[in-house]
Amino acid sequence: MKFENLIICVLTGFVVVSGYTQEKTIDTTLVNELQEVVLTATRTERQLSSLPLPVTIVSQETIKQSGTIRLNEILNEQTGIITVADESGFEGVQIQGIASDYILILIDGVPLVGRKAGNFDVNRLTVGNIKQVEVVKGPSSSLYGSEALGGVINIITEKPKSDVLSGNASYRIGSYTQQDINVDIKQRIKKLGYGVFANRFSSEGYDLTPDTAGQTVNPFENYTFNGRLYYDFSDQFSLFLSGRLYTQYQDAGFTTNTTSFEGDSEEKEWNSHLRLDHKWSDHLTTQYEFYYTNYNAKEQLADSSSGDIVSDSDFDQRLLRPEIRTTYAFKDSSKLTFGVGFQYDELDRTFFDKQVDFNSQYVYAQYDTHLIERLNVITGARFDNHSEYSNQFSPKLALRYKITEALAAKASVGYGFKAPDFRQLYFDFTNSTVGYTVLGYNVALEKLNELQAQGQILDVVVPESSLQDPLEAENSIGYNAGLTYKENRWNAELNFFRNDFKNLIDTRVIARKTNGQNVFSYFNFDKIYTTGLEFNTNYRITDNVRLSAGYQLLYAFDKEKERLVKNGEVFARDPETNQTVAVSRSEYFGLVNRSRHNANFKVFYDIVSAKANINLRLLYRSKYALFDTNGNDLIDDYDTSFVDGFAIANIAASKTFYENFTLQIGANNLFDYTKDNIPTLPGIQLYAKLNYQF
Repeated sequence: MKFENLIICVLTGFVVVSGYTQEKTIDTTLVNELQEVVLTATRTERQLSSLPLPVTIVSQETIKQSGTIRLNEILNEQTGIITVADESGFEGVQIQGIASDYILILIDGVPLVGRKAGNFDVNRLTVGNIKQVEVVKGPSSSLYGSEALGGVINIITEKPKSDVLSGNASYRIGSYTQQDINVDIKQRIKKLGYGVFANRFSSEGYDLTPDTAGQTVNPFENYTFNGRLYYDFSDQFSLFLSGRLYTQYQDAGFTTNTTSFEGDSEEKEWNSHLRLDHKWSDHLTTQYEFYYTNYNAKEQLADSSSGDIVSDSDFDQRLLRPEIRTTYAFKDSSKLTFGVGFQYDELDRTFFDKQVDFNSQYVYAQYDTHLIERLNVITGARFDNHSEYSNQFSPKLALRYKITEALAAKASVGYGFKAPDFRQLYFDFTNSTVGYTVLGYNVALEKLNELQAQGQILDVVVPESSLQDPLEAENSIGYNAGLTYKENRWNAELNFFRNDFKNLIDTRVIARKTNGQNVFSYFNFDKIYTTGLEFNTNYRITDNVRLSAGYQLLYAFDKEKERLVKNGEVFARDPETNQTVAVSRSEYFGLVNRSRHNANFKVFYDIVSAKANINLRLLYRSKYALFDTNGNDLIDDYDTSFVDGFAIANIAASKTFYENFTLQIGANNLFDYTKDNIPTLPGIQLYAKLNYQF
């Protein structure tokens, strides 16, 4: 606790000293304008304030001042975005109530892979060399295809600008012996630019339930290396080359009942990205892109008393994607973007009979124009031809009307889809302890026949014909409409959204086994919707004091369950009267892990004369449920798995010394919230960071 007490004392000192420091004004207009440039929403450079789409930008300055070091930390502080852990422990991103399975994660515009159970683990991404994070909310399949059904998160790395060698090196230590080490160097030498980045992140883990054996999070260490090369052959032709390697090693041991298991897990990921930019003229540009990535995860567990291997799993996924896209800028500033590409996915995994692969070809186009001076229209569409499911056509339309110089209205509607993944099509897993079986749709009929031949099936509860038609892609139509206001020191945005999903894929029982357990497979049947509103506002009180606040109201329901509740066909036991009662519409809470309310409030204070800054970020999430506990297959007010609403506070203070050294002291979860044993909230986390800028 000595380290933690020291951190609190230093934080207090920062606040006291800052209060007595005379302020100086700075001109931040140019900085703010530069940070507004967005690439993801239209695949061309656009100012954030002029976009007709709901987009969030997290700047490098915000990342540094807040003291965050992993992507999940900074995303959790944005309005309408939360991270949710799945059964694998991976932290995925939920946007507008849409699950992580439907959010596409990009680095410099190319996708990352490695979703073992649906979630993409954003915790594996460091923010040490990030220029900005761009979040596009709502269906984006018209540009990005599958997995962009609910939105896109694009991580933009920083480019070298100066011919003088520059960069930084930092070391951070915090609670649970959490250590983060960064080295980032970059330089521009005439036509050649390069950047080299390395990160090491480790922790001894933590335990939220000390009365039981094992830790909530086991010790781990991971490494990220990224090299980037930029070369201008001429004013018309340039090259970008990037290579990235990520590795993680973690203790996988745990104890259940009276049995202890020991083992370890290892993750490896590497990406190779090549892009050639050709400027044919002032109006016509073409990008030729080639991308390859590989993600591998291995885990082995053994009974600690006998040494017998009880689990040995391997997950090895590869993706190859060449793409060509061209943009033509008309004299009236309209832009036409056209792209064509090919994608090849391959997965070799334990619980698959063989290595499986997909391939798809796609083409997309987008037209960005002003029909009249005040009306911006973006229309686009994409066609995907896939080897394993029906072809998909994904249109999108977005409008922005400038009512006054400060006030604008915007609206968009788009179609999104997600292809059935490898797990949903080819999984073949039997739990050796409990005895249930999960089969992918494409292999379900064959494996079911094998189980019947072995005498393991008591009866089949679905007709054979239901397993013969291809599994369809999940899809949605998303609507967004709102107002934006920006004038002088104040800006605000109000956005109403609705997302209607159909053909969602989930498991259902297809047979009963002689051991009393079930056989599950995947089917299209769920129809759900998420709807609500988001409000964001920023106000700069002075050039050195900035306030921001955000709020999301969310309703997320299953349409079929909503119908059953309205018809009085769903029942639950009232714990107060011990009587079975019909669940009313007002008592149907909605989907798992969705909070009705999310809010944040942040204060950033720059003390220019002292070369220091302080910020406080307050985050609130209302109650949500983890699973159905009363057996009626939905979440209602009678369930007992609710996590109470909670608020946490994060604070950070930085001071620059001798021009190049910056000391940062911070505390996440300042009030030490640990109720309900939420895995992502292990109590107060204190840290100190020293950064050298050169």
